[in-house]
Amino acid sequence: MIPVEDRHSPYALPVLETFYSIQGEGLNTGKAAYFIRMGGCDMGCRWCDSKEAWNWVPESWTTVEVLVAGIVKSKANSVVVTGGEPLLYDLGLLTQQCHKHNLKLYLETSGAHKLSGTWDWICLSPKPQKEPLAEFYSLASELKVIIYDKHKDFIWAEKMADRVNKDCALLLQPEWSRFNETKPWVVDYVKKHPKWRVSVQTHKYLRIP
Repeated sequence: MIPVEDRHSPYALPVLETFYSIQGEGLNTGKAAYFIRMGGCDMGCRWCDSKEAWNWVPESWTTVEVLVAGIVKSKANSVVVTGGEPLLYDLGLLTQQCHKHNLKLYLETSGAHKLSGTWDWICLSPKPQKEPLAEFYSLASELKVIIYDKHKDFIWAEKMADRVNKDCALLLQPEWSRFNETKPWVVDYVKKHPKWRVSVQTHKYLRIP
């Protein structure tokens, strides 16, 4: 894990990878976006498809200047910051510099850590092992709950849905490694509870990052 004393530097970040691709899940599926994946996470979800980010420690951190230059070079107009858990770090300077280039900024977070930065869209993907901070319920643009356990995860999803703001989109996403099993659970649940939508990881069908 990244040393605690290093987490609050706004000038450089522990970036695992960056790439220009297509948003594959959630309400913004199909849109082109530049992705910044942070290293480090304290959730430990057993179904996580980015486990390489959990305890990843870079040889050197990437400066915000270098990150923004890469985004501008890609010609992207949107940036998704994901992880790991990106809010382990101070993202204020990154969002400030991105907005200078009129980039639209999307955050994907569990909501378990204090918000930093200014965002155009917040995807709240909460985990029961560490509940979101209260501030995220009013700020979330979409609530995305991964369905892995048929008996526990729908209960958790409804608990979170009761807390988010009225304009927040509600999405249930079948866990990919058990997709043939989880998909019918989610489809059936959404048909019975139409306030929800189904989110599918379309980038895995397309075989893109």
